[in-house]
Amino acid sequence: MVYFTADTHFGHADVIRLCCRPFETLEEMDERMIKNWNERVEPTDSVYVLGDMFFRCEDPEAILRRLHGRKHLIIGNHDSDWMQKVDVLKYFASAELMAEISDGTRAMTVCHYPLMTWKHHARSYMVHGHIHENTATEFWPYIKGNERILNAGVDVNGFRPVTFDEMLANNISFKAAH
Repeated sequence: MVYFTADTHFGHADVIRLCCRPFETLEEMDERMIKNWNERVEPTDSVYVLGDMFFRCEDPEAILRRLHGRKHLIIGNHDSDWMQKVDVLKYFASAELMAEISDGTRAMTVCHYPLMTWKHHARSYMVHGHIHENTATEFWPYIKGNERILNAGVDVNGFRPVTFDEMLANNISFKAAH
């Protein structure tokens, strides 16, 4: 199985307030997301982490050791600090800024940042993170109007890794509500 996630911000207490996450404490948020992850992801599954996995995290390796699956990191704007403290390739099968992948059915470009155009944009998908659930930006109408741009962020995907079909359904619902 192939899963997608982004913007977990493990270790970042302020993200609870900044993104109105439904957690009382950092420990509750981190533990719930670890539990949600491991309830779905098997050791042989692939998980594409589309950036900002940690921010201000004291011990990223303690969390990485607990997360199931073959992880692929798409580097985000908050990843450079923690990546200097960790042997990234010990925990990730790959680490890159952007990639063109397939889940076996659909082609997609994965990047931390939402792109306005990408290779084969008429028949493939653009899967991103970065914006959390922010709809107050000047580019939101473009993202909302393009059914091939999908947000993998935990804030719109139930704070867990999701399959492509789940991500698609969550994005349709989120876009309709906003």
